[in-house]
Amino acid sequence: MVTKRILVVDDEKKIIEIVKAYLERDGFSVVVAYDGQAALDAVKRHSPDLIVLDLMLPELSGWEVCRILRRESNIPIIMLTAREETTDKIVGLELGADDYITKPFDPKELISRVKAVLRRSDGNTVMKKKFEVADLTIDVERRQVSRGEQIIELTPIEFNLLRVLAEHPGRVFSRLQFLDSVQGDAYEGYERTIDSHIKNLRKKIEPEPEKPRYIITVYGVGYKLEDIR
Repeated sequence: MVTKRILVVDDEKKIIEIVKAYLERDGFSVVVAYDGQAALDAVKRHSPDLIVLDLMLPELSGWEVCRILRRESNIPIIMLTAREETTDKIVGLELGADDYITKPFDPKELISRVKAVLRRSDGNTVMKKKFEVADLTIDVERRQVSRGEQIIELTPIEFNLLRVLAEHPGRVFSRLQFLDSVQGDAYEGYERTIDSHIKNLRKKIEPEPEKPRYIITVYGVGYKLEDIR
């Protein structure tokens, strides 16, 4: 089995030491960075499989690092934040982060999140290899979505949300069901993060994101993929 490489970015050396020790104990290869610019340099040098990214960084903030990375990369990102405000978490998710965890945190929970996000990004459990939704093609084997010749870049969780919907056109999924399907663990209080991912997904695949024709909101319940033939 290929060893997964994790980039840990935080300006607190003690946190990096603890996270690095736990990750290495679980068999991961770890590289570290202490500021935003160093994080971007490390991504170019080491091509990590996942990034654990603190929001409050010198040089460049975690938000800015995430924004820059999402222009050219779909590397899974778990954001670390010392803040409790929901707005910070939602902004991070809307920028393309795949998950978040609030400081102080249990290192074992972080490891669990890392494994869950990597499982989602690997996505090797689906039987059907290709779905057609109106003018969209969802290629599960290549983890690629396209409209004609145009490739639509999605983050791992965005792809998995779309895949789950495409597997069951017309079926309504609650937020908790989405979490169970794409993550395997429905973390309490995380249901609303699904809204941010759906919002990002609509921006990328809908001709008019404010008037969605593919991913439909079923008020008071959740979301469904319109069964377009």
